[in-house]
Amino acid sequence: MFNTHLGNVVQYSMAVHGVVRSGLVEVYSRQQWYRVHATLEDDHLILSLDDIYETHMNGDGDVNQNDNTAAPVEQLPESIANQKRTVRVVKQENNGLGISIKGGKENKMPILVSKIFKGMAADLTHQLYVGDAILSVNQEDLRDATHDEAVRALKRSGKIVDLEVKYLREVTPYFRKTTSLSEVGWDAQNTFLPKSQTALPQRALRSDAKSVPLKLSYLTRNLSMPDPDMRTLELHSSDGRNSCILRCQDPSEANLWFNAIHTNMSFLVEQSVIEVNQMFVNIPEASEIKRIGWLSEKVANATGNTSWKPVFMAITSKDILLYDIVPWTKEEWATPVVSHPLIATRITQASSKNISHIIPGVTDLLTFGTRTGTRNGVEAHMFRVETNRDLARWTRDLIQGAHQSATNIKEITCEVTWQGQECQLVLHYENGFTLRNLKEDSGEYTMHWHFPFEKLHMSADDGQHTLWLDFGSDHGEHVLDMHGCPKPLIFVLHTFLSAKLSSMGLFA
Repeated sequence: MFNTHLGNVVQYSMAVHGVVRSGLVEVYSRQQWYRVHATLEDDHLILSLDDIYETHMNGDGDVNQNDNTAAPVEQLPESIANQKRTVRVVKQENNGLGISIKGGKENKMPILVSKIFKGMAADLTHQLYVGDAILSVNQEDLRDATHDEAVRALKRSGKIVDLEVKYLREVTPYFRKTTSLSEVGWDAQNTFLPKSQTALPQRALRSDAKSVPLKLSYLTRNLSMPDPDMRTLELHSSDGRNSCILRCQDPSEANLWFNAIHTNMSFLVEQSVIEVNQMFVNIPEASEIKRIGWLSEKVANATGNTSWKPVFMAITSKDILLYDIVPWTKEEWATPVVSHPLIATRITQASSKNISHIIPGVTDLLTFGTRTGTRNGVEAHMFRVETNRDLARWTRDLIQGAHQSATNIKEITCEVTWQGQECQLVLHYENGFTLRNLKEDSGEYTMHWHFPFEKLHMSADDGQHTLWLDFGSDHGEHVLDMHGCPKPLIFVLHTFLSAKLSSMGLFA
């Protein structure tokens, strides 16, 4: 199936697992926009530089189409073009020449300097340039050398290296193009399982192409690059170190690309859930992973200004786990940045995009909040997701997970002080409230009182240590010293009641 948008032909179809889509987009690299051909596969986005269309950003931030007037990689005197030169390079202690080379006889190209590393020996000469062909090294002829032969010659050249070079102006645009993608995206495709169980295929790519892995990467918009026109997409790596920013011709084209990439990444998330549970299959009492994925959390800095920070969330059969990066190993899974029990957590609010006045990145955000009762009080979080479907899935899984946790746990017990006596308050999913004496030598409990949930008229707490339970005029109010913050019990009580209502087909 083919779609045409403003003259650009875009092809897309359903693959075995996801969507295959291709077309022209722009990628942000080295403070410029470059026109690239993008191909979406099941688990990768392949970017290759378009040979006939390139764009650059001018000082006003606008795009100059078909503008090949961008500054070259190096500024050099006109007099040296196509002239043989000898450059002496003196290597620094424990360092090499500080260049990268391309080409060779097998590639039907001369040995060419493709990169010069700032501050290293070659750079310090101020006489070598990207695009220089290396004709000889210490009088050893390289004009008919293969790439490997040139590498060996450079390695054995000693501390003082005389390079005979000739600048080839015609290859400079080639290097400007091929190096523009060098800082785009990332190469690693991680997995939760041993490599012997995954056998990831190796891709053969053009030298000017980049493959961006999609597995557990973060697809978002208006996060690191503000985009009021809604034309850009952001892909961030699973370790948070790398990014790939894409820009489309118009918002509708951006939506098509976003939806296609999001579809494929959703399949990869489902596969990853299976993988991570297989990783823990032989670990006793390991909690089952129900859902994983990237969101953004609203955070405030020291001055009170807020921003959105990427966070990786996992919902298990018992807990909510938050990480700064994807936890690929068992050790990383064991050390979340934040861990909250589902049974003491509830959804407080969720907002969708169904509003009349949309300001991109401000009023069109899809968000939900959580509140958890902890020994230190209530801990609140605000999260942002990318689609209405994501919002529905995360909130559903959190609510259902809390309800399932309630039916699994059934009962919690707290040591309290009541009327000067040390007692135990038992909160049971089916039976309600029971206050009893601590276990005596006989092994029996002395029950002070018991009330089912329906007898509770009101509950309140001071956020410090006191809990009030009012069971009506016939039974009165009971004041309990919880020996700590009452919030965990209050939140568990709410979850018990919500789960019971849900089991009857009602909603809390």
